[in-house]
Amino acid sequence: MGLLSSLFGKSKSDANEQEKQDKKNFDILKYDGIRARNMGKLPYAIKCFEEAVAHQEEKETLGLLASAYLQANRTEDARITLDRLIAQDETNVQALLSLASVCYIQEDYEGMEKASQKAIALDEKNAQAYYLAARAARGLKNDLQAIVMLTKAIVQNESFTEAYLLRAEVLWEMRQAKDALNDLEQVLKLNPEEEEALLLKATIHIGMGENQEGEACVEQVIALNPFNVKAYLLKGGLLIEEKQLDKALENYQEAIELIPQEAQLYQERGRVHLLMGDKAGAAEDMKKAIELAPEKENLISGNFNNFEKSNLQTGIY
Repeated sequence: MGLLSSLFGKSKSDANEQEKQDKKNFDILKYDGIRARNMGKLPYAIKCFEEAVAHQEEKETLGLLASAYLQANRTEDARITLDRLIAQDETNVQALLSLASVCYIQEDYEGMEKASQKAIALDEKNAQAYYLAARAARGLKNDLQAIVMLTKAIVQNESFTEAYLLRAEVLWEMRQAKDALNDLEQVLKLNPEEEEALLLKATIHIGMGENQEGEACVEQVIALNPFNVKAYLLKGGLLIEEKQLDKALENYQEAIELIPQEAQLYQERGRVHLLMGDKAGAAEDMKKAIELAPEKENLISGNFNNFEKSNLQTGIY
């Protein structure tokens, strides 16, 4: 009996020692991963977190690993890790919101809807959950549901600028211009320098034929940020519509001097050259646009060819 007791006692002691060693290894890996992440050594951080969760699937470390995967643009790995985390704790609202965000990146709007609605069921006052549900609804082409979810998000957080902006976008797509402008005014009241709100406001005014008001918004964006490509494109399109081709050309030349690596600026300047009858200048800009964005060669060439045919048919030059 003494021998058996001795053997069993030793076995229990060994098990305790192994458990302590595993816990020590886990802690070392976890905190080495955190330090590596904070130092910007993301691949090493991921390796540490992976080894740590192999020892112990602790919730915090799974969350750290998922976050690191996202930083490394490994969205599928992040999703798998978040699924593991949620399987452990189905009431983890933050994990569900993170999963919804990953689904958005993957354009899996059904998965996004499911995750965000689970988060809402757990926390009915979570504005971010309603916002993500709205993005999912929009991805599923359900604009009315998106409006409902965004309104609920704003009720929970009256300073939620992203929700006002997204609701304005949806409202404008539904051609509810007045309501969209009201939301944009709220955004600009909260942040007068919100460039996306100013650009959408410009787009709405131009769409309503209020070109002067639209141009004023575009000029405000350019004054705030001379490197905003969308502003130059919107301004150029307006000037072309108004047949102010010299000013349109000047607009794109100014933009290209500041942002010489943006293919779309060359493409649009080429369009102006074509309207002015300068086929050589148009071809040169098309060539440059393709050099900068070879993956869009078919689109760029197609746009130029269709545009040239349209001009010939209408007798523009």
